[in-house]
Amino acid sequence: MMLTLTVFLPAITALLLLVIPRDNRPAIRATALFGSLVTLGFALALLTLFDPGKMTIDGAPSDFQFVEEHEWIPSLGVGYLVGIDGISLFLVVLSALITPIAVLCSWRSVSTRVREFHVALLFLECGMIGVFVALDLVLFYTFWEVMLIPMYLLVGIWGSGDRIRAAVKFFLYTVAGSLLMFLAILYLYSHLDSSTFDIREIYALLRENPIDGTAGTLCFCAFALAFAIKVPLFPFHTWLPDAHTEAPTAGSVVLAAVLLKMGVYGFVRFAIPFFPQAAADLAPWISTLSVVGIIFGALMCFVQDDMKKLIAYSSVSHMGFVMLGLFTYTTGSTIGVSGSVFQMINHGISTGALFLLIGAVYERRHTRKIADYGGIAPIVPRFAVLFFVTTLSSIGLPFLNGFVGEFLILQGAYDQNIAYAGFAGTGIILSAVYMLVLYRRVFLGQVSKKENRGMSDVDGREMSFLMPLIALMVLLGLFSPWFTERIDPAIRMWMSLVKVPS
Repeated sequence: MMLTLTVFLPAITALLLLVIPRDNRPAIRATALFGSLVTLGFALALLTLFDPGKMTIDGAPSDFQFVEEHEWIPSLGVGYLVGIDGISLFLVVLSALITPIAVLCSWRSVSTRVREFHVALLFLECGMIGVFVALDLVLFYTFWEVMLIPMYLLVGIWGSGDRIRAAVKFFLYTVAGSLLMFLAILYLYSHLDSSTFDIREIYALLRENPIDGTAGTLCFCAFALAFAIKVPLFPFHTWLPDAHTEAPTAGSVVLAAVLLKMGVYGFVRFAIPFFPQAAADLAPWISTLSVVGIIFGALMCFVQDDMKKLIAYSSVSHMGFVMLGLFTYTTGSTIGVSGSVFQMINHGISTGALFLLIGAVYERRHTRKIADYGGIAPIVPRFAVLFFVTTLSSIGLPFLNGFVGEFLILQGAYDQNIAYAGFAGTGIILSAVYMLVLYRRVFLGQVSKKENRGMSDVDGREMSFLMPLIALMVLLGLFSPWFTERIDPAIRMWMSLVKVPS
């Protein structure tokens, strides 16, 4: 019951908002914040009660915890089936953490259609958490599609500039991939002839009757395309900079922190274990695209004049790291995969904080152009310190969260192919350069614009949602074993599913 409450409490809160008068904005914001905080409380309870010792390796499907199962469409074998393991656990917590932060960062910046904005944000949270806990394939697809509409509305209604184009592009890319995935789901259902969409049973059935050859490759590609678009894996990334740039701050934060992780999670939970032979055959190609994305995203950052677009391209580079680490599983080692899962959380925290900081400075100056700033550190010292710590986290400074994930990924990549590790290492160097150059241009030197002299520093509301992320950057960096101890057993179980029969 706890897991179901975590999934649907945001949707229940969104429905409650509909009975609050439209012009009562304080009540709307307070109710949305309260509902999202209660959801976070349930997610933290799941984290506390989760027992990594229950994960055993016996060749059977993963031992999910907090499993709840009810009939939904029994004639088709579709059920309401949810559960979590060490891979999805922290993604659920991350989703629940980011939503109240998104509410707080929009407290002043969103002034039109306030009720509708928070309804969309809360339904988006419901869809995000649902994606990470669904153990029924149709239920997963339902949550996957539910998540699409609120994000489209957030960008299209509350975005800036060319928001309609960005929203339509995001929608079309996602729908195109989703339709191909749906066709693959139908083929999978007809092939197994088992009247079930329970992924635990599908794992077992596919071990006995795998889909290999051309059919397996096509099905894997259909799933992989849907997930690669969401990651986004090069060259399916072109929707991301537009969506990030035009989205409101809350939309950019949710998109960077959670939505991109759904693509990687889809590879982990569905595409690779369903079609291990096809995944292994195409792994070198996907690893190569990941490396290209790392370098391409980093180089694109050097030519950006908009802070949000720069961070958007940095996400293309960082998510290339995550994908590279994931596909090191073909070496039989769990190091890179563990780093990939860990880095998903790290990227969500660090990049989410960067978008929050950029959104805060945009509220003050109403411009994201790097050239419109310069030398503002003495004027806004707390802001400068927070941005600097987040920058160091993003570039992987030791003792902060980004270092651990990147180190594990590079170690796994080195075992797979030394060239992958070399190019990925170059991406880390480039990341340090463009982020430090950004910091220098915005905060150091002389004040180049007189409009910046009157900027106010970070206030209490902003500190309330920035400091938890800063604290997590330090905690994940210093106490990473506590987190990996909960991730690694699930990864070892997963490795038994994706092993290609000799």
